Amino acid sequence: MTLFSPKKRSLLLCILLAAFSANAQIQDSLRPDKQEEDHVKYPVLQIKGLFQARYLVGMAEDVDVNGLHHTDGSGTSNNFMLKYMRVQVRAQISKRTEVVALANFADFKNDPKSRVLENAYLKYTFNPKLAFTVGQFRPWFGIEETYPIDIIKSLDWSNQYTEFGKLGWTSFQIGLSATGQLQLGQIPFQYAVSVVNGNGKNQVNDNDNGKQYSTRLVFGLSKKYNFNVGLNGGIGEVLSKKVYAVGIDLSSLIQFDPKWSLDMQLEAKQATNHVLYNTIDPELRPSNPDQYLIRGAYFLPNVRYEINHKNLSAFELSCRYEYLDTNFRLNSNPRQTITPMFGLEFLKNYGARIQLGVQFDRYRHQIENTSQYNNNLFIVQVQSRF
Repeated sequence: MTLFSPKKRSLLLCILLAAFSANAQIQDSLRPDKQEEDHVKYPVLQIKGLFQARYLVGMAEDVDVNGLHHTDGSGTSNNFMLKYMRVQVRAQISKRTEVVALANFADFKNDPKSRVLENAYLKYTFNPKLAFTVGQFRPWFGIEETYPIDIIKSLDWSNQYTEFGKLGWTSFQIGLSATGQLQLGQIPFQYAVSVVNGNGKNQVNDNDNGKQYSTRLVFGLSKKYNFNVGLNGGIGEVLSKKVYAVGIDLSSLIQFDPKWSLDMQLEAKQATNHVLYNTIDPELRPSNPDQYLIRGAYFLPNVRYEINHKNLSAFELSCRYEYLDTNFRLNSNPRQTITPMFGLEFLKNYGARIQLGVQFDRYRHQIENTSQYNNNLFIVQVQSRF
């Protein structure tokens, strides 16, 4: 059932943006801490960065470091790789308003037109219960959207995060989002409501008149074990076809003592695979894109031990298991990935660390000369935050 016509949805977005702009300009003369704010000279600038590089060795015959199979034996089986050289600038231009820009200069090695600029947004915070973000940002639709790549507990983002980014639900998108934190009785509660173009970052225009609407709700059910439950849902329209996405995630951080801790994440999602649907010849594909569905899940436990030595801060052990099927209803060929990792942290808060691990990929059906082929990949990764 269509709740709003395209014209009404566009009008609604314009009203939201106008209200956001108007509130951002209203002077709040009733703020009790106004005198304290006057001592701060705006804008306040903050610059952060991330360097991350890898060495990769493919350990499966005729499969290159990118997971592509070659029947002729060609392909690169080992590679030094610069993954990230990020610089972020955050400008606090008032007590309530900030502007953020994030660029990954390592992406200049590819076609930079739609890659280098990652975050570019303005955020206005009315209070902890309500904040608006407009521009290019990562809409919340799962656990992984809530933290940056430099504090990830495994090698990289999960396979499902990458695929849902292609579908417009995760990763960097252009649009508008409202977020906040509330208290439901004794239960801490976070929410995010987003509307985005859904066709990725650094796009000049949306590729159609459709938009993708998503919501994330997080409930803190146990303070002792830092146990949170997240519910994610989204609907939208892509090239005049209705699409949807749903997900659930669980996370917990158990502190055994001041040195030992266990961090666990479990996440599952399902969505219309409209990207795959639109690659099929119009005469051959069904009228309903929900015949093409993607489903994925992963479990990531991470054990951490705080050493607090002058040259070594901590070490971590993790092992992520992933299951992903990009077309489970019509042409199922699930990918299972196991990634054990060992990490050494030399500066606190992942300021400098080295990780070693192996990524094992297994498919139900192997297809020659494609990336759907069994693979074993050894990784050494170094990073520094500044």
